[in-house]
Amino acid sequence: MAKKAVLIGCNYPGTKIELRGCVNDVRRMNNCLIERYGFSDDDITVLIDTDPSCIQPTGKNIRSAIKKMVRSAELGDALFIHYSGHGTRLPAETGEADDTGYDECIVPCDMNLIIDDDFREFVKEVPEGCKIKIVADSCHSGGLIRDAKEQIGDSTNTKIQEQGNYHQDLGSSFGFRRFLLQRMEQEIESRGIHIPSAFRQRRRRHHEEEDKEEEEEEDEIEMLKQKTGKDDIDVGKLRLTLFDIIKEDASPKVKKFIKFVFNKLQHHGGGESEKQEGGFLEMVGSLAIKFLKQKLNENEEYAEPAMETNVANNQEVYAGTGKDRVVGGGILISGCQSDQKSADANPPGNPGKAYGAFSNAIQLIIQETDAQVTNQELVLKARKLLKSQGFTQEPGLHCSDHHLHRTFVC
Repeated sequence: MAKKAVLIGCNYPGTKIELRGCVNDVRRMNNCLIERYGFSDDDITVLIDTDPSCIQPTGKNIRSAIKKMVRSAELGDALFIHYSGHGTRLPAETGEADDTGYDECIVPCDMNLIIDDDFREFVKEVPEGCKIKIVADSCHSGGLIRDAKEQIGDSTNTKIQEQGNYHQDLGSSFGFRRFLLQRMEQEIESRGIHIPSAFRQRRRRHHEEEDKEEEEEEDEIEMLKQKTGKDDIDVGKLRLTLFDIIKEDASPKVKKFIKFVFNKLQHHGGGESEKQEGGFLEMVGSLAIKFLKQKLNENEEYAEPAMETNVANNQEVYAGTGKDRVVGGGILISGCQSDQKSADANPPGNPGKAYGAFSNAIQLIIQETDAQVTNQELVLKARKLLKSQGFTQEPGLHCSDHHLHRTFVC
């Protein structure tokens, strides 16, 4: 039985989104796997962005390293992935009413996002009799393996799903939703109906929460703007922008999205009638169509890298959807829930010892238990430890039932 690992740390040095502790997390995990769990240094691939002599954690390099590890696996092998860096969520933007929720992603140093569907495909390729564990210390990491069974957490429960659908039904735009609510109140009061102050207070608190989440989404778009040098990026064109700058090396799901929009363009002639008839959702979809139409006018072969991608059905394109259950060897331990952020901690007076709060919790628990801790115990202990340290993030566990009580690293 072989033990193999891919460790990924992104600090994004010199950027507005720079982090401090992610590369330290990877170095600590590297030492831990060798000293505590018997990994060979030759079987660990490390990708970090603070040392030019190391493999850089670009989207292409990360995919290549994981695929190489998975394809080399044999019966009984244990595969391990640790990611520490930014995470984000791509909102739906096809303009289709069924396109609800988000795509959770990790953010490589070149912004070539790796999406939850990509991780599902990695897991599906793992040979029978092997297991692959993904530890993700990043924002929105809950549910990063699409459709894996959630054992601890609320990233994929009904409440979260309904909330995501509600956001999307109003166009994934908090400003747009607020405008509708304000107009509704104005119409009610214009008819002489008094709105109770308690309702106004509830709505005000709700708006404060929206402001915080809207600010987070703006940060994510700013990340893309800075890395691409493009200022005209907004919801409706995120995946198109990623394809525009990355082309062949883009996420398979991004390519599927381009193919979907291209086919829609071919069948509907540009979407202008939809924009006039259907409202906000169709308007978002028409932004994508307009963008692609312009690119095709400049270069007829623009979409070719995407057209080679197989799209079995629209569900493969929509954000936050999917019905296939990943079974067997896939295990995800996430640093937080899908609607939460993971903290990058900087000890006062010692910035060189910065760390991801969740990654640090893992190391403390391994030390405390002498590496004899199960997946369930690790996540429950991490939740308790992070709460005692003042962090609000709640780690999660996604895996099949028979992995619940298995040792964290075999």
